[in-house]
Amino acid sequence: MSIINEFISHIYISLNQSCKLRNDRILEIQLTNESLYDSMLFLRNDSKIRCKILTDIFAVDYLDRLELVYMLLSIYYNVRVCCKISLNKGEHVPSITKIFSTAEWFEREVFDMYGIIFSNHPDLRRILTDYGFQGHPMLKDFPLSGYTEVKYDLATQSVSYQPIDLPQDFRNFDFLSPWKGEK
Repeated sequence: MSIINEFISHIYISLNQSCKLRNDRILEIQLTNESLYDSMLFLRNDSKIRCKILTDIFAVDYLDRLELVYMLLSIYYNVRVCCKISLNKGEHVPSITKIFSTAEWFEREVFDMYGIIFSNHPDLRRILTDYGFQGHPMLKDFPLSGYTEVKYDLATQSVSYQPIDLPQDFRNFDFLSPWKGEK
């Protein structure tokens, strides 16, 4: 039995979660919000898995829901594990900073970009945008141009925030291409 098949069966038996092998040779586990903390603790501490490194946390906005993705690495077995959680907007997620210290900045980035709140996070504040920034720029309902424009004013030698003003005349686009493609 290959190491990947051993991983899949061990995860299924221990976590009672289905695990599948993706085309890119990454194991994918669908977790629930309630089982996240215990599952991450198991994946790190179990001697048959040894996912000691959290390489990334990111989110995906599907308009009706959010998906939170945790990428883990087992150097000992050279296996990557992808843990996914489906969330409703406004749902809180337990922080895993006590399990993986690298999660602290990853969770702050996800909070800043998507607005997902991690309960029991030691320092949950914005990391990429200004502290006064309104909204979360990676959400699909966030406007492309944002809400405000940041400018440096030479006269006052300070940074100023101004509402975006993008007046544009109506343009009618002709989507029919005069170019013929190959048949």
